[in-house]
Amino acid sequence: MGLKKFLVSQVRKPKGFWGRRVARRMNRSHAELARWGISHLSIAEDYKILDIGCGGGANVNSFAKMVPQGKVIGIDYSEASVKMSKDLNKEWISKGRVEIFQESVSQLPFAENKFDLVTGFEAYYFWPDLVNDLKGILKVIKPGGLLALINEEHISDNKEKLEKSEMWANLGNFTIHSPPEYKDFLTSAGFSEVLLHEELNEGWIVALAKKE
Repeated sequence: MGLKKFLVSQVRKPKGFWGRRVARRMNRSHAELARWGISHLSIAEDYKILDIGCGGGANVNSFAKMVPQGKVIGIDYSEASVKMSKDLNKEWISKGRVEIFQESVSQLPFAENKFDLVTGFEAYYFWPDLVNDLKGILKVIKPGGLLALINEEHISDNKEKLEKSEMWANLGNFTIHSPPEYKDFLTSAGFSEVLLHEELNEGWIVALAKKE
């Protein structure tokens, strides 16, 4: 396995020593993208938030600071990511403000209509059954609540970024989508409104999908 392909496999599901290093690096390298994505959200202090594919836990940590009267739950199917996320958020966990679980997006263990906001940062590419997994997410969002998908890799008008995105997608055997395709798969899953924002210089996209 080549180095790049190995790195993509660790991004998909961090494991062991190298997985922990990759998760730590993603906390740093995705920080600017995360800040840009979060800037498109309106978050009340009492929000209940679910972060799917929480990785090293940086975004869970950011949300915990924003919802002093709320709760943040992070899930990831990687044992290494869950451990790192728990370590980073141990103060918030001790205060009962954060919980981290090892779970799959395809089998969410939460009640219906539980969360005001569900997020996925650089995560949806790896969901095994995209539309059905999104239907499961829709169930746990409150009426009027929001799903936010924040991603770097997508089919954009930035040709340089697109070539890079396609390279990583080919190496990792995952699919990237154009803005119209985002609208298609989100509405197919049952979301009522989809709003897209792109940062063309960076090649970033955020998709905001609302539940009626």
